[in-house]
Amino acid sequence: MQGKRKIPFQKGKHRKPEKVYSFQEADNRLYDLFRHHGFEDFPHHERHRLVEFYQLLMTHQKTDNVTRLIRFRDIGIKHFIDSLMVPRLTTLSFPLLDKGTGPGFPGIPLKILFPKERMILAEGVRKRVDFLRAVREEMKLKNLDLVGRKIDEFFELPINGVITRAVESASQTIDSVKNSLQPGGKIFLMKGPNVDHEIVEVQQKYGDEFQLVEDHHYELPKTPHQRRLLVYQRSGAQ
Repeated sequence: MQGKRKIPFQKGKHRKPEKVYSFQEADNRLYDLFRHHGFEDFPHHERHRLVEFYQLLMTHQKTDNVTRLIRFRDIGIKHFIDSLMVPRLTTLSFPLLDKGTGPGFPGIPLKILFPKERMILAEGVRKRVDFLRAVREEMKLKNLDLVGRKIDEFFELPINGVITRAVESASQTIDSVKNSLQPGGKIFLMKGPNVDHEIVEVQQKYGDEFQLVEDHHYELPKTPHQRRLLVYQRSGAQ
């Protein structure tokens, strides 16, 4: 797998779910999925919140194309577990910006896990922004801001952390958030395994201004899906 993991949103390719599971059935399925993939200790309350999110995601998918994944197993592993692995590997920094969140990944699962922390979800596709607004209202998620545009160098909201699993390179992500990220702030890049060339590019372009402080090679538990988490820290005291 190459470093560019996340498939861009494609207009016109609308896959509708054949079935949206009831809360109880979805909860049972997610419990079994988590139990078999290393998340057997995941709290019940937070799992129930993920089930709520699943139901909203699939209900909206019937009419609006917000995600490319519609099978329950894929959503559970490639969306939920993929998102929830990050805080098992590192300590997140808040306020946290999820850049290019799509239909809310990793932002919504992380918000469920850290309900009191401030998070900002940024997404440029209008249908997805409308969906995220509905999720925030239906699930009564507090301290959650939505930015309905692409994040670029003109975005200057002060933040202490950025997370993304978008297709752009590490250098491109830094380019777009460097005017927002505070000194000592961190960028969490959810990548595929083959990103050494991106690390070299950041070093050549930014030198010591952005330092690679963590580099985690891992896989989604009991799957063949290889991942890599790069954590960059901006120089200076926070």
